[in-house]
Amino acid sequence: MSEALLERAKTLEPRHPNKSTALFGGKSSGILNWNDIAYPHWYKLYKRLVGNYWQADEVNMSADVKQFPTLTKEEQDAYLKIIGLLSTLDGPQTRTALLLSLYATDPAVQSIMAVISQQEAVHNESYSYVLSSVVSLDEQNESFQLGRRDPVLLKRNEHLIQQYNRFVEEPTMENILKTLVYTSLLEGMFFYSGFAFFYNLARNNKMVGTSTMISYINRDELEHGRFISELFRAALAERPEYNTTELTGWVYEQFRLSVDLEIEWSSYVLKEIEGIDLEEMKGYIKYRANKMLRMMGLSEIYPDYVDNPMKWIRAYVDNFDDTKTDFFEQKSRQYTKTSDLNGFDDL
Repeated sequence: MSEALLERAKTLEPRHPNKSTALFGGKSSGILNWNDIAYPHWYKLYKRLVGNYWQADEVNMSADVKQFPTLTKEEQDAYLKIIGLLSTLDGPQTRTALLLSLYATDPAVQSIMAVISQQEAVHNESYSYVLSSVVSLDEQNESFQLGRRDPVLLKRNEHLIQQYNRFVEEPTMENILKTLVYTSLLEGMFFYSGFAFFYNLARNNKMVGTSTMISYINRDELEHGRFISELFRAALAERPEYNTTELTGWVYEQFRLSVDLEIEWSSYVLKEIEGIDLEEMKGYIKYRANKMLRMMGLSEIYPDYVDNPMKWIRAYVDNFDDTKTDFFEQKSRQYTKTSDLNGFDDL
């Protein structure tokens, strides 16, 4: 028997309580009172998200414009390919966050997803801004075609695309949970070999404007990954019938598959880049996978990669803490935008 499709949440239903009875498939009036929500600590997360507001054209790219022609051919190619990768991920993420919010019956989730969607739109704009600063329109357009044409990138994105589209076609509770898993992978692991490339350039005093913008994006994605992992755990706690060994096995399978594909992609795009150790990168990808699994309440699958093997990367983004705390004991940290590159302890 096929699983029932979820209905989209009603915009306003005054007969129902303001505090939602469930995250998905529940009842709520549609009226949002942040002082009367089912998961009160999500207000602090919402405030952190909106506190991260920034715009792409605030970042000065004048030095990068002069430096780009001096990069090696390999660095230029990787730069364009990785921007193509990031745009391929952030474009659909804007829509996916909105789609998830349509089925959320908790108005707090709807609002947080609206902020996440807006930030993903800013990220995608930033890639256009970066490319327009350093290359011609033809080269910009070619970079944005990679997600449709590059065979390694297509292979790398195939399973993500399949799950996202499956959710569109069949909005069941199971597909929402599985889409949250892939969103967590996207926010917490898929970007990271690309981020590392730009931070590696910056530690060699190259393309620091681009790296600064990437650090803003990175900060946003870490908050997104944190919320998505919490939403996954909370939804499972509310619907324990879905918390099965089959689903857990599926999650581990997707993480292993995604790690292998990310390693293949990073080896392809970074193989000629001075300063990037591909073995170290493999370990970093596995470390990120372990970290996201812990945030989702699951066990690590790579016991040799509990600690970050790429210590140098900490110097390039703000510290992000509390990823190991209990779901209901998250602490608040207020971020402020800066013009320099700070550091992440636990990136």
